[in-house]
Amino acid sequence: METNVPKRRDNKKSLRVKVISLGNAEVGKSCIIKRYCEKRFVPKYLATIGIDYGVTKVQVRDREIKVNIFDMAGHPFFYEVRNEFYKDSQGVLLVYDVGLRESFDALDSWLGEMKQEMGSQANMESIVFIVCANKVDLTKRRAVDEGEGRLWAESRGFHYFETSAQSGEGINEMFQAFFSSITDMCENGGKRPVSEVSVGFTKEQADTIRRIRNSKDSWDMLGVKPGATSITAFLASVSRVQWFPEPNWTLRRPGRCSAPLRR
Repeated sequence: METNVPKRRDNKKSLRVKVISLGNAEVGKSCIIKRYCEKRFVPKYLATIGIDYGVTKVQVRDREIKVNIFDMAGHPFFYEVRNEFYKDSQGVLLVYDVGLRESFDALDSWLGEMKQEMGSQANMESIVFIVCANKVDLTKRRAVDEGEGRLWAESRGFHYFETSAQSGEGINEMFQAFFSSITDMCENGGKRPVSEVSVGFTKEQADTIRRIRNSKDSWDMLGVKPGATSITAFLASVSRVQWFPEPNWTLRRPGRCSAPLRR
């Protein structure tokens, strides 16, 4: 005997998410999005005027994701336009051109602008960040190597990908990881899961490594003015970063501790 029992739906409810792209003008934000959504590359540079908006549907595991993409103009002139679109974002695509160091150095400023516009109550842990090192196909003009870019991203708990909008390298992998992480976050109660990619450095340690790598001379490497005495320079250097965690032992008697010596 047949019964009118409703069929069980295996698929979960679809999600609607908002993602934004940030970065200096001409780093390739729009080209990256077009390469993924339209499977094409536009060689002629067309500046984004204010905001470009689009919607795409993707499938993540057993769930349909409706992605609202807000492609933000990178020119300072459009600040008054883009500052209205930061709030309620679940994902941020931070893009820089590997051949333009100033676009990489500007990433901190873009994060600062975002935090400012979202307000003091904003929870950055409820947003998935992807750092996109773009134009890796132009190897001869590269100014920011992979190690430096990856260190900056992963020390902040962000994902890092190297891409080329022109050739398509890394584009699909980057967006798949992007949307998968956003889905995981939504299923985790809106809190970003602990990043699986970690180099074991804090933001302060990573900033110090970056300063040392980009230093002009020994004084600049230490972060002190020329002419400082050796002990002053040393103290100034080590005071900037707590390189090692607090000891996991308790001193019971002089010369003794409750944990074996580390090798």
